[in-house]
Amino acid sequence: MSETAKLILGGEEFEFPIIEGSENEKAIDISKLRGSTGYITIDPGFKNTGSCGSEITYLDGEKGILRYRGHSIESLADNADFLETSYLVIFGNLPSKAELTKFENDIRKHTMIDEEMKNIIDGFPKSAHPMGVLSSLTSALTAFNPKSLDINSEDQLYNAVCKMLGKFLVLASWVYKKHVGLPLNYYDNSKGYVENLLRLMFEIPTEEYKINPEIVNALDKLLILHVDHEQNCSTSTVRIVGSSHAGLFASISAGVSALWGPLHGGANQAVIEMLEAIKADGGDIDKFILKAKDKNDSFRLMGFGHRVYKNFDPRARIIKKAADDVLGALGIEDPVLDIAKKLEKVALEDEYFKSRNLYPNVDFYSGIIYRALGIPTDMFTVMFAIGRLPGWISQWKEMRLNGEPIGRPRQVYNGETDRPFVELDNR
Repeated sequence: MSETAKLILGGEEFEFPIIEGSENEKAIDISKLRGSTGYITIDPGFKNTGSCGSEITYLDGEKGILRYRGHSIESLADNADFLETSYLVIFGNLPSKAELTKFENDIRKHTMIDEEMKNIIDGFPKSAHPMGVLSSLTSALTAFNPKSLDINSEDQLYNAVCKMLGKFLVLASWVYKKHVGLPLNYYDNSKGYVENLLRLMFEIPTEEYKINPEIVNALDKLLILHVDHEQNCSTSTVRIVGSSHAGLFASISAGVSALWGPLHGGANQAVIEMLEAIKADGGDIDKFILKAKDKNDSFRLMGFGHRVYKNFDPRARIIKKAADDVLGALGIEDPVLDIAKKLEKVALEDEYFKSRNLYPNVDFYSGIIYRALGIPTDMFTVMFAIGRLPGWISQWKEMRLNGEPIGRPRQVYNGETDRPFVELDNR
């Protein structure tokens, strides 16, 4: 007999099935709760609510485990590149050599952007936030690709995936170029995806841009670490927008907007802003460590601990080395980054932080890497979006192919009850 959960309401007993995942996660299926009892559940922020079943990402916050399609984040960071990992997440398995070569070449076919898109980007003031511009440009792709996608056509779906990966990278770099007032660049089909990201952003017409392989390797790992992270705010947004059968471009645009928020994708920007504030205050690390320990002080160390991982963030172990490699390769002397290294040392050795699992997380180290590369802080979330794009695509694809119903949460109404209408002259 399969396991069930029992609920007693008003002396009446109701049974609901238990669902068990492949990693022994258990959930109570309450999809028929309202129909059976007239009740709904309340779960602000959906912290205990599973919105779907998924085969993409497994995350165990207590044990510090993160896997894409069954592959540990550690093995992927050590052995795969970003496009290889993207293929895995989107299509379910690591590609063969022939599949990966075809995937890379097919993405290259879609890296040209319609020149009319420049009219759109020119309409934004230079002061516009990069995430707002990126969301708008992503949405605008729909206008240049008006044909609806047949989700059941493997060819159309594959083509849409390649188009999204090809164009999004270029658009993200254009957002950066607009932000800093430099000419827009085009994709170089003779180079790889991550190499192109660097040259699209940093190459200028007046001088040759030399690509540092250590920087490429570190950025490649950082993008892999950001590919997917289960049902977070932006991913859930992509799925719920897509559940209305909105197209891929529109759904990804919504995901970009969700990621924009400082409580989600803006965390690494908050790290650098905190470090700059400490520097502006005189750079006294001990002072701010004491403030962080004082429960009556509102100051928080940004980039330490994680609301999901109750142990060490597994992504942080990998990106810590990448951050060290980047700083070593560039030989940068930056007092803000010096403060970061001192804070990291304290957090890894101080018993207060160790006992509370307040270790540096991926946002801490990604912020360090982006600053070292010379990327402005308000572009950090755009970099995050580039990494998260394959995850959004895979989640949208899974949701559509599974035929999931349109998202429609319930509520408990707390407003006024039935009120008579009062004529305007009598109010």
